[in-house]
Amino acid sequence: MGEVFAGRYELIDPIGRGGVGAVWRAWDQRRRRYVAAKVLQQSDAHTLLRFVREQAVRIDHPHVLAPASWAADDDKVLFTMDLVHGGSLAHLVGDYGPLPPRLVCVLLDQLLSGLTAVHAEGIVHRDIKPANVLLESTGTGRPHVRLSDFGIAMRKGEPRLTDANYVVGTPGYFAPEQMLGAEPDFPGDLFAVGLVAVNLLTGAKPDAQSLVERFTEHGTPEAPEDIAEPLWQVLATLLQPDPDLRFKTAVGARKALLAAAELLPEATIEDEVVEVFDHIGPLPAGFGPDGPLRERSPQRAEEGLTEPEEGPGQAREQGHAQRQEQRQIRERSGQPEQPGAAPSTPPPAPTTPPTPSPGRTPDTGSAPLGPPSTGMPAPQLPTTPPPFPPATRPYTPDRAHPLPPSSRAAARRHRAVPRRPPGPPPKVAVPVIVVALLCIAFGVWALAVS
Repeated sequence: MGEVFAGRYELIDPIGRGGVGAVWRAWDQRRRRYVAAKVLQQSDAHTLLRFVREQAVRIDHPHVLAPASWAADDDKVLFTMDLVHGGSLAHLVGDYGPLPPRLVCVLLDQLLSGLTAVHAEGIVHRDIKPANVLLESTGTGRPHVRLSDFGIAMRKGEPRLTDANYVVGTPGYFAPEQMLGAEPDFPGDLFAVGLVAVNLLTGAKPDAQSLVERFTEHGTPEAPEDIAEPLWQVLATLLQPDPDLRFKTAVGARKALLAAAELLPEATIEDEVVEVFDHIGPLPAGFGPDGPLRERSPQRAEEGLTEPEEGPGQAREQGHAQRQEQRQIRERSGQPEQPGAAPSTPPPAPTTPPTPSPGRTPDTGSAPLGPPSTGMPAPQLPTTPPPFPPATRPYTPDRAHPLPPSSRAAARRHRAVPRRPPGPPPKVAVPVIVVALLCIAFGVWALAVS
């Protein structure tokens, strides 16, 4: 089995690698599901501060893949997110080349929908590119986009973690104002969406610098041969070098895209069918769809998910106790005990008070007139009813009833196992919080000095 991180996440196999960490497929022992875990491999103050920012992003949207939880173990930290199987838009273009225009409109519409939710939180993504737009493995059905990787994202107004003259992002997807050192803003993300669209329609990485020069010299150029005119008008507005000439919001760009999609020609049967298949692959040996293939852990038994079985000795003890109770009932009621009437095997433990035999009235404690086969005279009826033995007292809500021997033993075993509170232990959580606070203080001091 894999390494268990912070007592909760079992790392199974690596599925990706980034600039500061590796992404693993992991099993969440608490939520009982598979997740993607990004493990931070560097522990310097700058990287830790970026990690704190990234894991703090919490956006619940169907087209956004944001961190869901985090954990720390010694000098390592990780955060988890949903496990997405279908690869990225970069994989899709690598497999099929230029994509059909109507499919591109669907992908861009979902991307802009997710970007709308990100901008609504005041966050600038700053690294939109095909590799950071993931896909669910939907086969030949409708694709499902997830915008991911908030490693260099920042909220508007937050202090920058890099020098003002240093540009952060992926070369080839920078907006012109980013190259000039402007503060990150929403129009920069919209420019990157336009470059992603050109990549999907042409099947090749766009030359952003050449596009900017053409727009600067000739205004809005004519539509390329492989891009329809209605769709190009939307993309040209996204790719304007002047941010004031672009769409103001992702909502506006989405509305214009939907209007342009209605003017595109209908898809024909000759168009290639695009399939989004699983890029992660099957689970390794020892793991199944419902988790690790092993026996239930003691913690699962403690939580009541498995019940302890009774051994043969406990069954014999319970049967002996039952026969003793039956003998006491016969003695108090005056019923003689017939020889050889003892059962050869112990009967099962009664869960309800025993049903009275014919002729017996529980309210008066009367007994039958005697067995018909022996002709014995009826015994003298008692003047007062005998008390019920403890095992046959009727249930009353205000009376505490003793447990049978097997239940008392199970209760003692259950109380003997201590419960561990959820979450990481204090010896792990406290150092991580202290390191994060030191990093923030260092960043504020650095900004003040500069």
